[in-house]
Amino acid sequence: MQPCGRLLSAALRCPTPRSRALGTSTSLRSDALFVHRDTDQNNANVKFEFTPENLKRAESLTSIYPDGHRAAAVIPLLDLAQRQHGWLPLTAMHYVADYLGMPRMRVYEVATFYTMFQRNPVGKYHVQVCTTTPCMLRGAEDIQAVIEKSWALGPGETSKDGSLYAQPSSSGLGACVKRAHGFR
Repeated sequence: MQPCGRLLSAALRCPTPRSRALGTSTSLRSDALFVHRDTDQNNANVKFEFTPENLKRAESLTSIYPDGHRAAAVIPLLDLAQRQHGWLPLTAMHYVADYLGMPRMRVYEVATFYTMFQRNPVGKYHVQVCTTTPCMLRGAEDIQAVIEKSWALGPGETSKDGSLYAQPSSSGLGACVKRAHGFR
């Protein structure tokens, strides 16, 4: 067997690590799936429309863009939809796309690219663990393990009662600096 063939067969036998290398975000089961999966709470039959107040806000937001460039308001309108609904269901993305007159897939691409958009229901309280290198060196993985064990809550999951949501990854929370200087 050629050396390249041995490397390839060895690589195919290597198990995929559960978490990523130091300094990157925690892996999620859905990392490779940038597609929508229908659920009871998130499917094409769920109704979504802007409230009259948010419709006025949307009109105000889109009015600042010149003719032919209304699609540039996609991020602010997705944010508005998420603030109204608590998270961003598929029908909210469709509504924003139709409102802006742009392909639904383009809106979906934006919503899946930016981590600020939550495409699944989230709990009232968010639990965040910083995953930057300094925090990982100070025990962030141990904290994440305690969260998973104590609350049965993995990254990107919501508790069964809907009260807690574990953010998939966070960085720059500033807690390590505060702790280092004695702040609590």
